[in-house]
Amino acid sequence: MRKKKNTMQNVSEQSMNEVAYTCDEAISADEFTWVGQDIEKGNVIVRESVSYFKDALRRLFHDKVALTLMIILGFILFMSILMPIISQYSMSEICDSRNLPPFSDDIKGNFHILGTDNLGRDSWTRLWYGGRISLLIAFVAVGINCVVGIIYGGISGYFGGWIDNIMMRIVEIVSGIPYLLIVILLMTIMKPSISTIIIAYALVGWVGMARLVRGQVMQLKEQEFVISAQTMGASAGRILLRHLVPNTLSVIIVNLTLAIPSAIFTEAYLSFIGLGVPLPQASWGTLANDGIINFRYYPEQLLIPAILISLTMLGFNLLGDKLRDAFDPKLRR
Repeated sequence: MRKKKNTMQNVSEQSMNEVAYTCDEAISADEFTWVGQDIEKGNVIVRESVSYFKDALRRLFHDKVALTLMIILGFILFMSILMPIISQYSMSEICDSRNLPPFSDDIKGNFHILGTDNLGRDSWTRLWYGGRISLLIAFVAVGINCVVGIIYGGISGYFGGWIDNIMMRIVEIVSGIPYLLIVILLMTIMKPSISTIIIAYALVGWVGMARLVRGQVMQLKEQEFVISAQTMGASAGRILLRHLVPNTLSVIIVNLTLAIPSAIFTEAYLSFIGLGVPLPQASWGTLANDGIINFRYYPEQLLIPAILISLTMLGFNLLGDKLRDAFDPKLRR
């Protein structure tokens, strides 16, 4: 049996050598033609070279859901800024007709799109004026939280060691107390005003941003470009501002879009329980608080500001999800 197997192996090796030999004889070098290098095809750009942010914005604007959300939020922002300016009624102007239904005229023949409230003030003007105050508080408070969180988290993550330990213990103390309780306590101590709400929210709202930036900086500070900057003698402030913070912008932008709805809800809640903006100023929360009194008879006075609050919060939350998908490098094509 062993001789037979050895014989079969010899036959198979001999046949393979014969095939290789015949192939060498069948194909000769004269049958090939040297084409050379095609310089024109080599210089053609198959895919356009785009930056990280440009590619993210391209994918964001090609998303129909994200585009729809940006149009809705842009409309709300535009109306909140423009409508109180061009409206023929002021925020606190009182007419002779109270609790008018939408699309009706008062005694003097003046038209009111959303009617009037229980004091005879134009609901359409107060709605967009309230939107201006609510969005102003949300954007300013979140902007302050963003700046404080970036600086605090960047310093903590870059230096590390005992500095990081002390700074993170402070963050844990602040975040360990219920957030809404701190805001309510500050609002009862301080005089009610728009600036008071912004300060109360900004004092405790920076914790999440600080933790996020700290984690990103701790991942990036060991990268080669940071080590090269340190070797060339760049200061810690320059490294943070020029190298580390720009590389965390995508995460910061997504977090901002998710923090704005939280600020809108906080302001609406404080105004609803009477700790928000003082009278005669209005916000969506105060409008909802006024509308709940006559909800059984005039439900639109509560439903309209409630719908705008819900629509704005939902729009920013969904837009934040779309931004997170757009800035995800794994989805680049």
